[in-house]
Amino acid sequence: MCHLFGHQPQRNYESQTRSLRIGRHCTSIRLEMSFWDTLEEIAAKEGMTVAKFLTTLYGEVLDHHGEVNNFASLLRCCCLIYRSQSAPAVFHRESILDAAE
Repeated sequence: MCHLFGHQPQRNYESQTRSLRIGRHCTSIRLEMSFWDTLEEIAAKEGMTVAKFLTTLYGEVLDHHGEVNNFASLLRCCCLIYRSQSAPAVFHRESILDAAE
């Protein structure tokens, strides 16, 4: 199992900080490259830039909850939801256990 996760390219988990403007405020968001790649994919499917997608998402969360707590964590969870719904199951628990042996 460790081979499956531990041998991925280091780029996947290197972090990058990006600056953007949400509303009238400038902010920075630091995420791992795998998450930025996923956000770029989501934004492209929506016909938006990443900055526009993040601004739109921020506004929707603000409208729904009245505040946005920990936007970076929200983005990571969005990526996980997107990946879990858009990709078929690559492996099952049994295949992980077989790979670990």
